[in-house]
Amino acid sequence: MKLVRFGEKGKERQGVWMGDGRILDVRALAFHIEDFNEHFFANNGLGQLRVLLDDPGASYVDAAEVRLGPPLARPSKIICVGANYADHAKEFGREIPSEPILFSKATSAINGPNDDIVLPAEARVVDGEAELAVVIGKTASQVKAADAMEYVAGFTVLNDVTERIVQKANGQWMRGKGFDTFCPMGPFLVTPDELADIDALRVWQKHNGTLLQDGNTSIMMFKVPFLIEYVSQGMTLLPGDVISTGTPDGIGSARNPKVLMNPGDVVEVGVDGVGAQRCPVR
Repeated sequence: MKLVRFGEKGKERQGVWMGDGRILDVRALAFHIEDFNEHFFANNGLGQLRVLLDDPGASYVDAAEVRLGPPLARPSKIICVGANYADHAKEFGREIPSEPILFSKATSAINGPNDDIVLPAEARVVDGEAELAVVIGKTASQVKAADAMEYVAGFTVLNDVTERIVQKANGQWMRGKGFDTFCPMGPFLVTPDELADIDALRVWQKHNGTLLQDGNTSIMMFKVPFLIEYVSQGMTLLPGDVISTGTPDGIGSARNPKVLMNPGDVVEVGVDGVGAQRCPVR
């Protein structure tokens, strides 16, 4: 399944993307599903959706006529992995890490997959990072890598938009990556059964139509099961939490000349099989 949330910002309804131009309107059938949130994932929400797909009373909306929001409601935390692709670590001037580098992204930065990225007044050097993100499906504490995929609800696309000067000046990364609108997410939450191999997914970014990043999850140093094990050893992951798995090389700020976000630009990021975003910059 491909889960979506559609409608006016802050008032999104829950849906399932049918792939034929329609979205199943979940709320029209199941009033008790208030959102794709912690309660939903913790209480077999995905199983309930599969039942709704066969309901003869199902109602649909035209996908072309609605805005798509982020595919899940605000999670308790967004955990990001830095320098998880060796070539990106090198272009960013870092040594290749021996274990994952973790940081948080503010949940208030979450933005829809086609919404504007709004540059703050102090923005000078801003670019994006295309990433595969994992959505946790049930409470995970001290999970072993061999069992980790049992805890995954699905996958989505995340653009880790970053103000590089702020990132480097603060001595830690959160503020430079946490400005409002700096976390476009979606368009879909794709359940694992939709993906043949999560270790063979193309991850890409375009800036005004020009391809910047063109990587593949096959070259991630720390794979999804290991990341879930690593994070959950000392930090409980709650249903709906997000782990963003890092970005390949090719980011705009590492290029010469730099390719940065400016008002009027259009930034696209995607993960093949998971979805693609297209965000104007203002």
